[in-house]
Amino acid sequence: MRYRELGRSGLSVSEIGYGAWGIGESSWVGATEDESVRALHRAVDLGVNFIDTARGYGESERIVGRVVRERAGDDVRVATKVPPKNGVWPPPDGLDPAETFPGEHIRRSLETSLRSSGLDHFDVLQFHVWSDDWVGRGDWLETIAELKQEGKIRLFGVSVNDHQPDNALALVRSGAVDSVQVIHNIFDQAPADALLPACEEHGVGVIVRVALDEGGLTGRITADTTFPESDWRNRYFRGDRPAQVEQRVAAIVADLGIAPDEIAEYALRFVLSSAAVSTVIPGMRTVRNVERNTAVSDGRPLTADQLAVLAKHRWQRNFYA
Repeated sequence: MRYRELGRSGLSVSEIGYGAWGIGESSWVGATEDESVRALHRAVDLGVNFIDTARGYGESERIVGRVVRERAGDDVRVATKVPPKNGVWPPPDGLDPAETFPGEHIRRSLETSLRSSGLDHFDVLQFHVWSDDWVGRGDWLETIAELKQEGKIRLFGVSVNDHQPDNALALVRSGAVDSVQVIHNIFDQAPADALLPACEEHGVGVIVRVALDEGGLTGRITADTTFPESDWRNRYFRGDRPAQVEQRVAAIVADLGIAPDEIAEYALRFVLSSAAVSTVIPGMRTVRNVERNTAVSDGRPLTADQLAVLAKHRWQRNFYA
């Protein structure tokens, strides 16, 4: 496993981190705690030292905390998220930060997360949504400073709204944030236009989520793919979306000249090709997925020719809508 600094924070994180949304048994059908625990332990065995969870991920914080406590000697870093007080994702224009992240709500949410996980601090506390309208407004910044001073958190970050990378540029340039978490993948390359350069310039760490497009960039989504009604992917991949994804992935595979089952590897390597990226956090609910994804951290970057090919497969769309 190779490691990168999370911006200028001094915190070293594994290139391949662990996205723990899928293990919370709330939105992804099929997760079991026993397998999730095995996968987390295997990830730590293979050098993963960064796990991302959230209050909103069902049982995820509890499961992550259990494993991190069991691996106390491995110095595993954990990031979690504070949901907006008003429960609105993403925030519409015009909201006051007092409605979304007032100081008392941030503190109460963190205390709940600490109790749930059994941890005494989090390495990164992130707002689960963000709007640049909130820069310089509200009491959230003072609360974050207090929580850092109290040792309950080390760093502060935000999870950038889906497909809105430019809606964190003012925050990055303000110096008030240590990290941003953003969707970045072969399809959605927009963060490379402005956000990633700004983060590199201002020393802000970048945590990449959805590098595999919620499974779309694994090669396993075909026109015939269906999901249980209670699985959130049933909505994400609704209608003719699976067929669209299958066609797009087939074109990438053909242009790169790779085998279909190699697409996930190339998708992760694409994200890691940016020096601004600190870590990528694919969801890994099985030991097999952990072993396959962590193997990508081997120091073999994509070539300039391969990156040029992938640049042509940019596909702006929002399946969350």
